[in-house]
Amino acid sequence: QVQVVESGGGLVQAGGSLNLSCAASGRTFTSYAMGWFRQGPGKEREFVAAMSWSGSFRNYGDSVRGRFSISRDNAKNTVYLRMNDLMPEDTAAYYCAASPLRFAAPMSRSDFTSWGQGTQVTVSS
Repeated sequence: QVQVVESGGGLVQAGGSLNLSCAASGRTFTSYAMGWFRQGPGKEREFVAAMSWSGSFRNYGDSVRGRFSISRDNAKNTVYLRMNDLMPEDTAAYYCAASPLRFAAPMSRSDFTSWGQGTQVTVSS
């Protein structure tokens, strides 16, 4: 089982940008597709972005497509989420997750087997 730890959350003004990082350890990083989910106050956890092990496949949630970008550095066992043009509705706890479906970019929570503790992103208006 791989372990993942998120970092990079914080407070940002609307229209600003933020970079999240997720460091993985414990198993071969390239055995996993990686993804980001978020959960706002009183909301269900929703899909944000995912990426296959090689980066050949990427998927984005409708609400973030065109503003957020997922990337990974397999040499550093790290996946990133670049968030641009942030809006107050992006306020949420952001979770990194690993999926054994390494050749895909899964979008379903049930496809991910390892989860981080989350990092809080707050966007002020």
